[in-house]
Amino acid sequence: MDVQPGSLHWKDAYKLMIGSILPRPIAFVSTIDAKGVTNLAPFSFFTAISAEPMMVCFSPMRNGENGSKKDTLVNIEQTKEFVINIVSEEIGEQMNHCATNWAPDIDEFTEVGLTKMESVTVKPPRVKESKVQLECVLHEVLHFGDHPGAGSLVVGKVMHIHIDDLIYYDGKIDSKGLNPIGRLAGQMYTKAMADTFEIKRKKVER
Repeated sequence: MDVQPGSLHWKDAYKLMIGSILPRPIAFVSTIDAKGVTNLAPFSFFTAISAEPMMVCFSPMRNGENGSKKDTLVNIEQTKEFVINIVSEEIGEQMNHCATNWAPDIDEFTEVGLTKMESVTVKPPRVKESKVQLECVLHEVLHFGDHPGAGSLVVGKVMHIHIDDLIYYDGKIDSKGLNPIGRLAGQMYTKAMADTFEIKRKKVER
């Protein structure tokens, strides 16, 4: 099967993307708007960029009905700050509940029963129940259209990292203790550490 993306409706192209690019880590992003209302939403188009400087990125897509921006993106453009809370299995249900299209004046923390913790370097609160939290300042936003199916790339610089003491040792994070989940296609998720195996990188003699 050969497919030209430009010949597909965006929803069909989206299905091919989420069905092949997986598992995807989840950025549980907390933001705050100019009036002080907090927002919490998950995004599975998320990855690291570099270690020095420590940069991360995630991509909020436009509203599938009218192409409007997600509240998370609007808040970040207003305040230039956000927190990425890593999703462990223990908070998977609350994370999924936050994916609902809440009104901008609704505080998802309160609605789903997660606890706000004050951040050190940014105004948006972090999720207490998350075992790793990345406080970020906005570096750049790139927009790729303003229609349904379009999206933006939010690039942030990590200013502060919070790690649960129980999963931190010798400068590393215990992946099993973190117990992260990843997004698959549709409504399916995966336990990242459920069935792991090791492939050692080979050294090439020069």
